[in-house]
Amino acid sequence: MAITLNHTIVPCFDKVASAKFYSRVFGFEYVGVFSHFIVVRINDTLSLDFDNQERFMPLHYAFKVSEPEFDTLFMRLQAEHIPYGSGPGTPDDMTINHNYGGRGVYFRDPNGHLLEMLTADYVIPSP
Repeated sequence: MAITLNHTIVPCFDKVASAKFYSRVFGFEYVGVFSHFIVVRINDTLSLDFDNQERFMPLHYAFKVSEPEFDTLFMRLQAEHIPYGSGPGTPDDMTINHNYGGRGVYFRDPNGHLLEMLTADYVIPSP
């Protein structure tokens, strides 16, 4: 059996609002309460479990999407007036990148986490 990531905890200030943001922007399935988490299902094998915390360091979450999905999600960003950018250091320059023959964009969620959508995998050199 291949090892897969099953879930990860996303620290946030308001777990319900955060889960709804990800569901709305990405179209993820809002599952709801599980234990003390609010769960959003990304696909058949992965979920995000949102957990309220008073303090945390912002994290980075990258999501690979198809070209048609990118178009749909990018339109949602624009419709919600969410600042976006072409790189992790420029998440609000209002441009997208075309790295590795694809498209990519960065933006922040309401908790300050840096989110990324990309259509092409990074090319990592072999050792």
